[in-house]
Amino acid sequence: MTHDHDLVLRPTEAQTAAALAPPPGRTGGDLVVETLRSLGATTVFGLPGQHALAVFDAVGRSDLRLVALRTENNAGFAADAYGRLTGEAVPLLLSTGPGALMALPALAEAAAASAPVLAISSQVPSPGLGGGRRGHLHELRDQSASFRDVVKSVHTARTPSQIPSVIAEAWESALTTPHGPVWVEIPEDVLRAETLVPQVTGVDATPHELVPRPELTAVAAHWLSNASRPVIIAGGGVIRADAAGKLKQLAERLDAPVVTTFGGKGAFPWTHPLSLQSWLEDRHMTDFLEDADVLLIVGSGLGELSSNYHTFFPEGRVIQIEADLGKLESNHAGLGIHADARLALQALLETVSEREDPSAPARVRMVLDEIGARLAEQDVALEQELLASIRSALPPRSPSFWDMTILSYWAWSAFDAKHPNTMHSAQGAGGLGYAFPAALGACVAEPGTPVLAVSGDGGAMYSIAELATAKQHGLDVTWLIVDDGGYGILREYGCATGTDLTGPDFVALAASFGVPAATTSAATLREDLTTALTSPGPSVLVLPTTLKMFAPTHL
Repeated sequence: MTHDHDLVLRPTEAQTAAALAPPPGRTGGDLVVETLRSLGATTVFGLPGQHALAVFDAVGRSDLRLVALRTENNAGFAADAYGRLTGEAVPLLLSTGPGALMALPALAEAAAASAPVLAISSQVPSPGLGGGRRGHLHELRDQSASFRDVVKSVHTARTPSQIPSVIAEAWESALTTPHGPVWVEIPEDVLRAETLVPQVTGVDATPHELVPRPELTAVAAHWLSNASRPVIIAGGGVIRADAAGKLKQLAERLDAPVVTTFGGKGAFPWTHPLSLQSWLEDRHMTDFLEDADVLLIVGSGLGELSSNYHTFFPEGRVIQIEADLGKLESNHAGLGIHADARLALQALLETVSEREDPSAPARVRMVLDEIGARLAEQDVALEQELLASIRSALPPRSPSFWDMTILSYWAWSAFDAKHPNTMHSAQGAGGLGYAFPAALGACVAEPGTPVLAVSGDGGAMYSIAELATAKQHGLDVTWLIVDDGGYGILREYGCATGTDLTGPDFVALAASFGVPAATTSAATLREDLTTALTSPGPSVLVLPTTLKMFAPTHL
């Protein structure tokens, strides 16, 4: 009897011919590249280092596109964004020791945002492994230990034959729900050594689907169908699962209002009658959510920012759909459904009964009007005007990337993302310097689409070297730098120590890289942004102004 899998294992004539006549001089580095190509990779990020040269030499012999940024951390941010936009695993090539460690903050952000970054690092030669302290350049006693608590999984190859399987295993891990960064480590001598392993042409790394258990969705559907005041909180898991359409169907079937978390921006139409938008840092919204008799949380762990700084305490039944097992019921007790958001929402759509609530849009409008009235009592017209100008100038499907700066904090609550997977920030791990290198990764992922990055002057200094990358690759990025002479958001928190900074003339600095730059103002921002976003290649706009946050309502 012949089984289907027997046919899969039989090599094709082309595979046999390639296996019997490999090109001369192939190394472990070639095995890395061949495996990545076999898995479908077309682009890699990173920058070369001494121990990783065999991999980079192999990349140079291949048709992979290398996007080399100026620091490993920025390369990690670029890979993160590429992964968020494409949903593909993204190779990040790193060298040993300092080069690897430089990528830690970016991998922490990728972990928080569930971005499938495949970090592949060299290691000291095999005889130096195991803490022997042989004095190799860049040697760490246990390099992978520095990453084990940050990434989703750690994988090591110690011989050439192990490389294809190890990379395939890591690839599968990165793309299995919940997505996340993974770590692969290969010693320098293994990467440099010539190999007898045939060319890699048949690698399988199919990710596993995370299907909800039917008894759980049956209970959830019953609760929702019979609820009086159901409300949905949509998080980043909805975006990653490409489930915005199913979320909208379920909300309309239940007449359930929807609020999106900051990581879930764009998961639900901003102007929909059931849209509560994203005003999670507002007590009016918190009160509305607490009043729900059934609260459906999809793709969020309701962490600090999504719970109004842990001042949110649901009073009704809670249903939580979450792909990250560790987040189930981690902040609020309830019915936890460990599943991919798309599959769980589909199961609910097949099970819930339609309910009608003509009062739902009016209750939504009441909350938004209360929030609007509160803002009208504050002196925050400038901040709202700037966001309106950005939204008007930015094409609806253009991605935007926001650093940890005051205007970004505003955007989390007040910016209409227009479409799913178009607005991203570093609010997962909260590190500075994310926006501009991430925007470069988006330019690579979606060539021909203008991309916007928004930074403060403090965060911009983390990324200034990447102006060279933007220029070298001709990337269509516009970088808006809000210059208030320091770490403005920390001043808003009441800190006066170390928050005032001497900065460069950003316009002149950008021009020194050959990047067009100009100073803008609140009055001209819309026009200046429109011009910059429709001009090919990189550009910089500097907005000298001091902004402030809306008054906190979670205290």
